[in-house]
Amino acid sequence: MTIESRNPATGVLEQQFVAMDSAAVALAIDRAEEALRAFRRTSFDQRRIWLERAADILDDEAPRLAQLATAEMGKTLESAVAEVRKCAKGARYYAEHAEEFLRDSHAHGPEVGAQAAYVRWEPIGVVLAVMPWNYPYWQVMRFAAPALMAGNTVLLKHASNVPQCALAIEDVFLRAGFGEGVLQTLLIEAAQVGAVIDDKRVAAITLTGSEGAGRAVASRAAQSIKKTLLELGGNDPFIVMPSADIEEAIRVGVKSRCLNNGQSCASAKRFLVHSDIASQFMAGFVSAMAAVPVGDPMQSATELGPIATEAGRDDIEALVSEARLAGAEVLTGGTRVEGDGWYFPPTVITGTTSSMRIYREEVFGPVAQVFTFSTIDEALAIANDSDLGLSSSIWTDEASDRDALIAGLECGAVYVNGMSVSYPELPFGGVKRSGYGRELADLGMKEFCNAKTVWIA
Repeated sequence: MTIESRNPATGVLEQQFVAMDSAAVALAIDRAEEALRAFRRTSFDQRRIWLERAADILDDEAPRLAQLATAEMGKTLESAVAEVRKCAKGARYYAEHAEEFLRDSHAHGPEVGAQAAYVRWEPIGVVLAVMPWNYPYWQVMRFAAPALMAGNTVLLKHASNVPQCALAIEDVFLRAGFGEGVLQTLLIEAAQVGAVIDDKRVAAITLTGSEGAGRAVASRAAQSIKKTLLELGGNDPFIVMPSADIEEAIRVGVKSRCLNNGQSCASAKRFLVHSDIASQFMAGFVSAMAAVPVGDPMQSATELGPIATEAGRDDIEALVSEARLAGAEVLTGGTRVEGDGWYFPPTVITGTTSSMRIYREEVFGPVAQVFTFSTIDEALAIANDSDLGLSSSIWTDEASDRDALIAGLECGAVYVNGMSVSYPELPFGGVKRSGYGRELADLGMKEFCNAKTVWIA
């Protein structure tokens, strides 16, 4: 079986790789387990040196690594450079704070009948990471940096359409000083993941991807009683109240919906606008979406590149087409851009209803659904009418409206007068079918640690 790297801007095959067979995968797991024995005993100071060196490599080679990401999944070159530099920042954050996060947590001994009692955080072991293509570097770094600083070893099964990025990540960690077997890329097909999960040497699994992939991985891991962490996407609401700065909400709303070519789990997808300002917002929003420059992601003037895969582009078009036939109105965009590559234009659609697939499913492309409401209760009813609950954005200058929306939204994060962005300092994750567990901050580090209680008489 082969794994292909195909340029979404042209459709041209760039590279081909032979998928690892079962013997090669078993050998990789052997190396991960062998490396774990020594790596888990290294000091925080030593791991810090290696991770800071990885950050330096990322900063020094950002242009090269960015070009690789743009060629493999189509994000604009500018955003790819920013992603690599964000990885360097994330690495330095965990290099600096890991020891603090995993310091022993002491209880008051006499209260538990002991001379001393504390919790020690220890690495859980070999962790399998099943990662998506939309942020081919950051998705890996935000897991790998804390996992490695905790003393775990990592097996990376990256998305099959970004094999060159996956190999580049392994190379960065190797050159930074992390030994053989500490972080390995598995060039395998999705059908081979189950056998890796089943291997008793693999202690836990983290996955970012579709709901179907999460269900498959979690159910497989449950057979072996293994921990999983899942981030499964979002259908995030962007709520605009009358007191909001309308022009700024429009600007940020367009940026959020078109970020990463519309392929970001935590970006705004459903725009809920108060009826008092709906006409003003809609006029500016539709005009701004229609004006977004679409084209070659290597060119600096481009703000929206292609969809990462041909199948992804076709899925977006089908969702929009079905909704239009069922009575929804497309105000701009709505059909693929003809020619080479897998382009889909910025699209605004209104009149979608709960009977339409587009209403329920995450549209992984630059398609904005717009709804109007008259009360906060109505806004919350629309916003929470989703099986997903990753993030949200609310726009208001009224404290009472802000507090009511923060309290009422069913999601993992609320951003007020700004767009959803992941930061190393803040936990990231969702509720409902957006998954469970948290990445980033101290919580993301402790997800793959054993909290060992120590009690001394």
